[in-house]
Order: sequence, then C-alpha cells, then structure tokens
Amino acid sequence: MFEKTKIYTVESVTSGHPDKVCDQISDAILDECLKGDPKSRVAVENFGGHGLLVIGGEITTNSEVDFEKIARDVYREIGYKDDLKINCNVVCQSPDIAQGVDTGGAGDQGIMYGYAIDETEEFLPKGLVLSHKLTQGLENLRKGGEVSWLGPDGKSQVTIENRKIRSILVSTQHDEDISQEEIRQMIVEKLIKNLIDEKIEDIEILVNPTGKFVQGGFEADTGLTGRKLMVDTYGGLAPHGGGCFSGKDASKVDRSAAYMARFVAKNIVANKLAKKCLVSVAYAIGRAEPLMVEVLDENGESLSKVIIEKFDFRPKAIIERLGLRNPIYKQTACYGHFGKEGLPWEEVEKL
Repeated sequence: MFEKTKIYTVESVTSGHPDKVCDQISDAILDECLKGDPKSRVAVENFGGHGLLVIGGEITTNSEVDFEKIARDVYREIGYKDDLKINCNVVCQSPDIAQGVDTGGAGDQGIMYGYAIDETEEFLPKGLVLSHKLTQGLENLRKGGEVSWLGPDGKSQVTIENRKIRSILVSTQHDEDISQEEIRQMIVEKLIKNLIDEKIEDIEILVNPTGKFVQGGFEADTGLTGRKLMVDTYGGLAPHGGGCFSGKDASKVDRSAAYMARFVAKNIVANKLAKKCLVSVAYAIGRAEPLMVEVLDENGESLSKVIIEKFDFRPKAIIERLGLRNPIYKQTACYGHFGKEGLPWEEVEKL
C-alpha cells in the first residue's frame, strides 16, 4: 500500500444503485432510533430486488420506529416510483452480546483501518475524490432538474496513472428515447468538464459501454446493505477489515473504530507528521481495550507511541469524543464515509 503506485482504478456509485438504496434505508432506520433514544443498539440490514425488500436485524431501543414507512420514504426520496413489497423481521439484540457491550466492551471482534494522504484537500486519493464527485454530480443534475431524462442508478470509475487522469467511465440510467450520443455529450459537457482541470483530449472517456441503461435499481438488480465496502472507504487503496458500516450503531467497532482510525490518520497527515498514514486497530468482543493499535507513515515507520498518548481507542471513549450517539448517519450512506465536511471524524485538531 505504501509502494509508489503508478496506476490505480477506483469506483463510486449513485444513491440509486441497489446496494446504496439498502445502505440508506439501514442508516435512516438507525437515525430514527437514535433520535428518540441515543443509546439505541442497532444492527439492521436490507436485501432488495425486483419488487421485494426484506428488512432484518437486531435492535434494542425505546424509540418507536415504523420500518416500512422509513424504507418507502427513502426509496421515494432517491427517485424511484415503483411499489415495494416489504417483509420485516427485526428482533432484540442477543443478551450474550449485550452483557459485554453494557460494560463498555467492543460489540464484536475485528480489525479496522483508517487512511489519509496529502494528495487532495480531502486527504484522500485523487481518483477516489473525483469518482465520488462524478456520481454526486449525476444526482445533482437529475434532482436539480437540469437533465430530466437521467435515472437514479449509475456508476463512475476513474483510472489514475502517475497522478494524472488516464480514463473516466460513467454509466447512468436514462429514459428509453435518449440516444447514446446525446447521453455522452451531456456527460462530457455538463459533468466531466466541470470537474477536471486536465486536457480532456488526453483522457479516455467511456459512457454507458453496454450501449443502453434503461432498467436500473431494484428493477434490474438486487441490493444488499454493506456490499459497497470499498466505495464507502478508500477505493481498495488501503486495507479493509471486512465489516460494513451502514445500519450499525457506534457500539459496533466495525463502524466507530473505523471512524476513529480515519480521524487519527487524517490528523497525522493534516499536522504534517506524515504524507500518508495507515492506522490499524483490532478488538475482542466484550473487551474495551483494543488488542492492538498500529500507526504507520509512508515509509512504514511506526508513530504508535506518539499517537496512543493522544487518542483513546476504547469504544466508549470513541463514542464520546466523536459524538457518535447523534443521528448523523444517513448522510454517510452515499458518496463515501470520508472526506465530507461537517462529520466529526473529519475534524482537524492541532497535535
């Protein structure tokens, strides 16, 4: 990861991508639980496709939550108009897990990573930032009414070689009667040219490579909460422990510790202690103290001794420092969990 990578490719997806629909529903349910009960324990996932949505998981909360209404509201807000048959099977959290979490322990075992690089003002790789801007730009064009024939589903992919853009791929759902020539012209003129400062003639641009993208969302494909792990994090350019974020409250270290690791990595780079930083942390279920914390700079040198004195990785300490009992999660479910203004783990402090 710390080698001088000459070429890499990353992707992003729009809010209407089937997996992202599920992520948004999971995080909307989490937020609703936290609004009425900040100490809610939530682990909720969704599976959707072809007219069916299944909501399942474990929740302990004093909030009143209408799961079906939340799911339908999110689905309509994204831009889909078809109806869904919804099956819901949500139960209380296992008491075997709760007894460890109640005392401040981690909600599960696992390994989490945080990453930052001085390549962009977001402290993320250039290609990842651009890929998210392309998909976010598609949504803005659609919801802003500037391009009426765009559909909610879509993807982007960016290849970077020697820090220059080598190729851009955009796939977008569209109305039946729009030609691919018109789609390409719009994507180039209204989207890509507004986001890049390089010569467009030097970049390979691919738009809807199959030649048609009319069916999208649950009509065309299935979706699942947590299936876009690399889109959510660092595009595959840094390690990932395997646990998803959406639909989980902060007692689940899959989410909270990954946010803390990003917070530490970004602050190290922002304070010019490193050009790149990778933070690794591991937990045992029910135990508060992490099994390990490792912090590496771009040369593979450890910064752990300095950092451990300044940052507490116990789950309760993370929750308190970053304010993770607040209903802030639905906004994270699309276009990455990192690099966005206003999120507590993106704040920079003087070290």
